Amino acid sequence: MNPASLTIDPFLALPAEETPAPSQSCRDDLFCEQMWKLTDSAWFAESSYYVLVKPLRIVVIFLIAVLLRYLLHRTINRLVRSTSEGAVPTVLKPLRERIPTAAIDATAIFPERRRQRAEAIGSVLRSLVTAVVFSIAVLLILSELSFDLAPLLASAGIAGLAIGFGAQTLVKDLLAGLFMLLEDQYGVGDTVDLGEATGTVEAVGLRITTVRDVRGVLWYIRNGEIIRVGNKSQGWAMVVVDMPIGFTGTEEATAVLRTAAESVAVDPELAPSIVEPPEVLGVETVTVDGAVIRTVAKTTADGQFSVGRELRRRLAEALENSGITARIAAARMFPRPAAPPEGDGGTGQGGAT
Repeated sequence: MNPASLTIDPFLALPAEETPAPSQSCRDDLFCEQMWKLTDSAWFAESSYYVLVKPLRIVVIFLIAVLLRYLLHRTINRLVRSTSEGAVPTVLKPLRERIPTAAIDATAIFPERRRQRAEAIGSVLRSLVTAVVFSIAVLLILSELSFDLAPLLASAGIAGLAIGFGAQTLVKDLLAGLFMLLEDQYGVGDTVDLGEATGTVEAVGLRITTVRDVRGVLWYIRNGEIIRVGNKSQGWAMVVVDMPIGFTGTEEATAVLRTAAESVAVDPELAPSIVEPPEVLGVETVTVDGAVIRTVAKTTADGQFSVGRELRRRLAEALENSGITARIAAARMFPRPAAPPEGDGGTGQGGAT
């Protein structure tokens, strides 16, 4: 047969190329097998885990982290808001109604400072929640990307240890500031005694507390260096006035001081700042200059200075008007010692000077 005489039928179908089948591991995976059946592509079916599943997991992790952060921040904001409003619990309302107005202001059950404290703590908690939630989310995303987290966590632990040793003072200040806020030791506007620095608190931070003293000096104090705190603005205050009366009659002086103290208690301008009326306790000490009588008054924290000044002024005026002050001055006048005879060189006090 002559090969040239052979003709090729154009309608003769050529054998179609066979579609490659996925590997056995893909056939054993239900998701991979379903993707192969849907796309009829072995490559897409075997890579679908990295093309679809992992990106989808990463997106879900990120969305869950954002949602969790939002819910936690919302919870913290609600707690801060409820604390700032200072609503009295229903159980305590009858008790609060029976407390005098001055006592309520003195004990400061819900002071304005509590709002500042709550907002500061809320800010710290929000920052902490954000750092923790997104740190966990980043670790989960890195795990989805097949990163080995063991060396990363070990390196982070070593770095954290090194930073902790190198920044001990900073960590100490931050922890002290956090506990100071949680315990409500003092706040902005309080008059405090922090040792060398005594004055009014102008700013409270996690690391630094700012205090301005009576001379206008602004002190920056690291919270970790504060060993003890004397707060003169929390709750009530006690004004103590010691008045010397010399060697005059104590009964007379006590009666005069008691009358002056009672006039302070009934003063309409000072009454809101007085928790308990001033009381003359009696003789506190006896010195070489005579007796000292003590008068005390329980006041609100904000009114202690005004009440104390007015109480001292009226007590002093009462002693002066009664003539006791003149007798004290007379009792303190001593005769001048006689001059030694001239030429007395034995004592070293005579002769020309």
